[in-house]
Amino acid sequence: MLSRWRDVTALRPWRISAKLLIISSVVTVIGFSAICVNVMLDMRRGEEALARQTLENLATSIQSDVSRNIEIYDLALKAVAGNMLLPELATVSKPIRHLILFDHATTARHFGAVQVFDAEGGLAIDASTLDPVTVNRSEEDYFRVHRDNPEVGLFISRPMLFRGAYAIVLSRRISDTDGGFLGVVAGSIRFSYFHELFERLKLDPQDTITVLKRDRTIMMRRPFDLEVIGTNLNDRRAWKADNLTVGASYSGQGPVDPTPRLYVRSGDTGPLFVVAGKPLTAVFALWQKEAFRIGAVVLALALFVLGSTLVLAREIGRRAEAERKLEEMATTDALTGLKNRRKFDSVMDVEWRRAMRQKTPLALLMIDADHFKAYNDTFGHQAGDQVLVGIAICISDSVSRAGDCAARYGGEEFAVLLPNVSGSDAFKVAEKIRLKVQGWSDDPVTSTVSCGVASLVPTAGMDWPVLVAAADKALYAAKAGGRNQSVVASLPTLSLVA
Repeated sequence: MLSRWRDVTALRPWRISAKLLIISSVVTVIGFSAICVNVMLDMRRGEEALARQTLENLATSIQSDVSRNIEIYDLALKAVAGNMLLPELATVSKPIRHLILFDHATTARHFGAVQVFDAEGGLAIDASTLDPVTVNRSEEDYFRVHRDNPEVGLFISRPMLFRGAYAIVLSRRISDTDGGFLGVVAGSIRFSYFHELFERLKLDPQDTITVLKRDRTIMMRRPFDLEVIGTNLNDRRAWKADNLTVGASYSGQGPVDPTPRLYVRSGDTGPLFVVAGKPLTAVFALWQKEAFRIGAVVLALALFVLGSTLVLAREIGRRAEAERKLEEMATTDALTGLKNRRKFDSVMDVEWRRAMRQKTPLALLMIDADHFKAYNDTFGHQAGDQVLVGIAICISDSVSRAGDCAARYGGEEFAVLLPNVSGSDAFKVAEKIRLKVQGWSDDPVTSTVSCGVASLVPTAGMDWPVLVAAADKALYAAKAGGRNQSVVASLPTLSLVA
């Protein structure tokens, strides 16, 4: 037990050092990893912010172009609706009437010709011909809306097939001076306008551009799909209007297809608004590449640091073991396995100071083999060594506390230091050792010991050689009294009691 405790105390500093090295390395790796993760998250947020800004600029520019063209076309419709109230129209020829009505009408190739429908929905005037065909549009939404609601203003219809081409119809009400319904003036913007507008943009194949009415009806979308055009997002229960408010962005699955995208909505100006979308895989493609590269480097460095730490920790353990063995060799008696005189003096000094601070007793046993010189001369040194080993074993078996120190003091003499033990208890330990040695061999003449016992509480001005001298004097008294006995020194007068 004593030897094992000494081994533990010798190894503990190195074990703590190895643990601290491993812990510090792990903490360092975790710290650097946390910093790298934070940097990569900042990079991710930066990539998302850049993509959001790009999409916002794209949506705003498209909305500006669309709103400007709608405004231009609406001016033409307003002019026609106002000129229809001129009384001169009834008296002039058709060519002059066309010049009056459509003088300010736009003639862009993506804009359909302006048409005027009477109060019953019949086509009355067509800007593209002097002799319009007979057509009735009274059942169309744009006609019924103006007929039933004088306050509509500009009305933009759902996408439809108009005059042989897919388009959105723009219309205004024609009212008399009293607000009565006289008809509708209507025109169209063909899908070819949006196709040409989108083709001018440098977009990835998976990027989306969606033009919607205020009621969330899809007017146009890139990539083009007729099954999607005209769909009202209010019918999509899984998609809520709060997901994408005015001027805001949204990341995730959209209402049309399952591809996760970053969506950005344009501002709230004009009759239509635009939503630009970009797949999240494309938004974070560069970031993912950099994240994998940085992560691989950090992982390699972490493995290198941890591997190096384990190697160093193992070397520290080996060094600690080697130093422990060296210390054991330097402080252990080679024959008996007990501590040597040098180690005993060191422990004695430490325990003396501790007992002085704590005001506790300190006991010392001085043990000597009886008739050892004669036995050694008679049976030889090897037999004498066996006797010393046997006595050491008996001492080690009798001294079990972790703080006790048993040592070979010199030749056939042994010493046992017992911290915080009174004289009577120390005498019991001495008797236990003596009786165990006596019972160790069948020949008591050659296998007995004499014990001197001393115990005192150190005080200021005293030194530990006082205790050694007292125990040694008690030992000589035991020998003088016939050997194979224990004697306790009575301190401080040092009178001897058998």
